Amino acid sequence: MKDFKATGALASAIDFHLAHSVGKTPESASITDWRLALSRAVRDKLITPWFDATHQTYAKDRKRVYYLSMEFLLGRILEDAVNNLGLEDEAKEALAAYDVDFADVVGDEPDAALGNGGLGRLAACFLDSLSCLGIPAHGYGIRYAHGLFRQSFEDGRQMEMAEDWLRHQHNWEFERSECLYDIGFGGQVTEKGKSAVWTPSDTVMAQAYDTPVPGWRASWTNTLRLWSAKPKQIFDLDPFNRGEYMQAAAPEVLAETISRVLYPDDSTEIGKELRLKQEFFFTSASLQDLMRRFLAHNGDLTALPSKVAIQMNDTHPAIAGPELIRQLMDIHGQDFDAAFDIAQGTLHYTNHTLLPEALEAWEVSLMGTILPRHMQLIERIDDRLARDVKASKTGVNAHIVEHDKVNMGTLAFTCARKVNGVSALHTDLMKQTVFSDLHAVYPDRILNQTNGVTPRRWVHGCNPGLRHLLNETIGTEWVLDLEQLKQLAPLVDDPDFRQRFMAVKQENKQRLVDWVSDNLGVEISPDAMFDIQIKRIHEYKRQLMNALETAALANAIRRDPDAAWTPRVKFFGGKAAPAYIDAKNIIRLINDIANSINNDPVIGDRLKVIYPPNYNVSMAEILIPAADLSEQISTAGKEASGTGNMKFALNGAVTIGTLDGANVEIRDCVGDDNIYIFGMTADEVEGAREGYVTQNYIDQSPILSEVIDQIRTGFYSPGDPTRHWPVLEKLLRDDYFMVVADFDAYWDAQRRVDEGFADSDGWARMAVLNTAHSGWFSSDRTIQGYADDIWGVSSLLGDDK
Repeated sequence: MKDFKATGALASAIDFHLAHSVGKTPESASITDWRLALSRAVRDKLITPWFDATHQTYAKDRKRVYYLSMEFLLGRILEDAVNNLGLEDEAKEALAAYDVDFADVVGDEPDAALGNGGLGRLAACFLDSLSCLGIPAHGYGIRYAHGLFRQSFEDGRQMEMAEDWLRHQHNWEFERSECLYDIGFGGQVTEKGKSAVWTPSDTVMAQAYDTPVPGWRASWTNTLRLWSAKPKQIFDLDPFNRGEYMQAAAPEVLAETISRVLYPDDSTEIGKELRLKQEFFFTSASLQDLMRRFLAHNGDLTALPSKVAIQMNDTHPAIAGPELIRQLMDIHGQDFDAAFDIAQGTLHYTNHTLLPEALEAWEVSLMGTILPRHMQLIERIDDRLARDVKASKTGVNAHIVEHDKVNMGTLAFTCARKVNGVSALHTDLMKQTVFSDLHAVYPDRILNQTNGVTPRRWVHGCNPGLRHLLNETIGTEWVLDLEQLKQLAPLVDDPDFRQRFMAVKQENKQRLVDWVSDNLGVEISPDAMFDIQIKRIHEYKRQLMNALETAALANAIRRDPDAAWTPRVKFFGGKAAPAYIDAKNIIRLINDIANSINNDPVIGDRLKVIYPPNYNVSMAEILIPAADLSEQISTAGKEASGTGNMKFALNGAVTIGTLDGANVEIRDCVGDDNIYIFGMTADEVEGAREGYVTQNYIDQSPILSEVIDQIRTGFYSPGDPTRHWPVLEKLLRDDYFMVVADFDAYWDAQRRVDEGFADSDGWARMAVLNTAHSGWFSSDRTIQGYADDIWGVSSLLGDDK
């Protein structure tokens, strides 16, 4: 056995946990064993500040924030925690004493598969900032056993497999076996005076699992509490004794199905039922939990809004309104109007979409079957809304229940004290479109809180080269005050600084080159422009337009391979929802275009297309620091905000994008000369819809026409010429997201990008200025805005009152 050379508290803790928690000796320990031991050792260091934060919160009896979200896309926790606590050097030294590489250990951790895209990653950034600012908070969500899905490609098609992130023990959580709440479904409702008695026909239990969420240097630590569904009756022995083994286990299987998969396919009735049950499951458990905590120290229910702020992250927890009213009425004896006022004073709603189909609407029959008491209360809330509409004398038409459906966006809006958009443009469009009627009735309810990202993970953690350069140049305060990056702006005129800045970019590109070679077996050049679009696959995000432009560029290169082309590597990343056939068809087309281009000897290294499967946070941490060009090309008026656009700009990538979401604010911050804007505005998009004929635009664009003809004739699918006809048929029949209308403008903008990248000094200036002027996009700034404008809460850091 090798002598243990490392000394210090962390080294001793790793040694202890390897033996006593993992049960291994150094000789027999695998990389996973070392990861588990290091994770336990690091987690130990969070316990004291976690307890201290909880004690201070109770002692000072200050208002708390409860953030309800269907997703928390945390990514890997170990490296983030090590960096956060300033333990990187100590951890590397301790592991090196056993010839164990720190990078291998942190790379062994699976991403916590608790989210899909921007919604879940935003929630994770917000938890980080809440802790960094010292605001008492709980995050509430579901502990999905299998998360979204693990994506792979087979003949270009997306294949979905169950995630296995919990295959090994999840060392960051604490199981709270004593923290259980009953969650009912179905059954009967019996009126009882002002309240009612709901007798569910089925009941499961929600069990809590807690993960500490530390702020910078663990100066404050909050809690992420996730719920796992457990059966009320663990095992039915009678059928087992009769040999009916599957029936005996049925209660456990059915209960655990609720917390098994994120976003089950809701194209079937049983899938819709499961989705609604999931939303009620975690919302009800969370409200029961926070009510228990409130009542332990407060006897006056009318004080709830002064002690509790609940934030509904999108419409998934919108059932919180009826559920909180139910608890206040049926359990605590409040009448409806009092219960509604208390609930509305406590609840707040963040809208993340202007797409009507994404606002969620449940059939009245389904809601009445699964949640009969809540359906009754929704009708009463709808009556309350009708009274407000009448009193407003606006003459608008606003209903929660309409056409036999419950509109969850309208429900969330009606039950909330404040409703916020997530970028300036999005908030304005909310007032003009999806919530125009409600805005007329409640003109002071909607406000804006532009999204942000945490600099701890998205610069300090994922871009160590830039971290060191910033620390040497402007000091270390930027980690908690990202506006310090403005100090870089004058340095754009310093050739030495520009060279150092771009050297960091080149190192990050080489890291990505090595990753692509090791994982995908494809060789690419770090000297090429790295052009990256990574986000969930959706028609409004227009990965299809990117793919068509890529194919058109390949055609141009084939015609004149000796021209002065700017070499590019196009990266795509993202998953399509399993039931979203149109998006899955786009994925297959992208992969077929990539296969054609990457194997064309004429094109060679002038253009490559890379689409790594199973895009996640850890992959983003490699891709984003290496990006030269950030693709943010959604149809104007359809992207609420975006946060990937902020991460790219923060790491020195230049944006090509439409005036959509937070792109507008990025342009305002970095300047017109440091971003490539193209395409129609939101107003122009709506104006172009009348009389819009896709074929007319195609006929006017020889470049696009050629690509369309290639797809139609099977150029990208030899032996299967009709493979991509569904994509073309949808594009020609219903180009709702204006791919064709914006194509030529996109093509021209990309050629300007070619020219810009060819001027290496000019590009370096743009890259530096994007980082220098991205400080406003910190999630710390966003959370401070929520605290001041919505929640009415303050930090407890350094509070001696």
